[in-house]
Amino acid sequence: MHAIEKIFAKHSGRSSVQTGEIVTARVDFAEINDLYLQTIYSFYEMGGERVWDPERCAFVFDHYAPTPDIKSAANHKEMREFREKNGLRYHFDTNCGVCHQVMPEAGLIYPGMIVVATDSHTTTHGAFGAIGTGCGATDMAAILLTGELWFRIPEIIEVRLEGEAPKGVYPKDVILAVLGRIRADGAVYKAMDFTGSYVESLGVAGRMVICNMAVEMGAKTAYMQPNQAVLDYVSSRAVRPFEVEETDPGYVYQESYVFDVSELEPQLACPSSVENVHPLSAVAAAGPVRIDQGYIGSCTGGRTEDIAEAARILRGKHIADGTRLVLVPASRDVMLECMQKGYIQELMEAGATITTPGCGACLGAHEGILAPGEVCISSTNRNFPGRMGSTEAQIYLASPAAVAASVLNGYITDPREVL
Repeated sequence: MHAIEKIFAKHSGRSSVQTGEIVTARVDFAEINDLYLQTIYSFYEMGGERVWDPERCAFVFDHYAPTPDIKSAANHKEMREFREKNGLRYHFDTNCGVCHQVMPEAGLIYPGMIVVATDSHTTTHGAFGAIGTGCGATDMAAILLTGELWFRIPEIIEVRLEGEAPKGVYPKDVILAVLGRIRADGAVYKAMDFTGSYVESLGVAGRMVICNMAVEMGAKTAYMQPNQAVLDYVSSRAVRPFEVEETDPGYVYQESYVFDVSELEPQLACPSSVENVHPLSAVAAAGPVRIDQGYIGSCTGGRTEDIAEAARILRGKHIADGTRLVLVPASRDVMLECMQKGYIQELMEAGATITTPGCGACLGAHEGILAPGEVCISSTNRNFPGRMGSTEAQIYLASPAAVAASVLNGYITDPREVL
């Protein structure tokens, strides 16, 4: 079996599982973000009174942090009351950050677990050797009642990433290249296992970027075999003992894709689809693409490593006149670390606007949304019409380094020109 299948088998009380089977599996941790007040209503409609385990579920207020309108404030109020009534141990309020960042920081994510959240980008946690997947309010209410959920055992695709990335190529470029080849519907309800020498060499942040965007290909979950960087990170934080599963030698994947990372150059997902991927240099060569805003943040591009790279590019310089740079750290811990290292100050001096850790404008709610006709280059994960505001705005997706290089010049710029 694959490690993913072993995890599903263990959590469903079975010795083995097979592709296509439907199992009922124990959930190790459940997370509800502030878009999903309906979860509470569904919980009560199902006859719920108390959650199955107040140590294994949490609210995270990240999409509307702090609240931009009366409706979201009222939602937060109801969720806080539910948390208090049920004695939930974990609640990440508006001062904490994005769910996929704060949960690993708190030691709630570890190898071999199943984590389910009301957010499609829960695939991020495959970076830790966990099964992470999203669900809706009704399924989440069922988890809060029982601690279990049904799953179909997915087909598993191997994406083998070999080689060493050249200068100016980051994990975001790698996953965009994968997206451009496999496409937005190439892994629907399948699991993606990222393997190869490049993956083995990646730190925690880079692994999270790649697993995060597996869902943009339709993946049900993503997976990476934990390396020493992951084990060191988790061992210093994990609130529970964990066991790392191994894929059996000779396991046969449904499909395999191989990428030579050493041959890549910076990539760009052009409007208005994540699969509309091209070499950034080719887009730039066709003529200057002027931008109104650069955006660095979200569960894809707002970690310390991302902010550090932007600071390195903009240190002692200033963004172009008429161009905005919005920076949203992924969590309070990330922001504090970046302040201690001087990155926040350097970016503010370069003209950046720093906002509250959280999702910000990534979902088009607040803190940097776009007007009709505006153009944004962003380190986030989606660029369909209306994602960050107006349906008439255009969004390009790229690495944080490419965002920083672009706001420096006022038009989309290959980061290799300024590194």
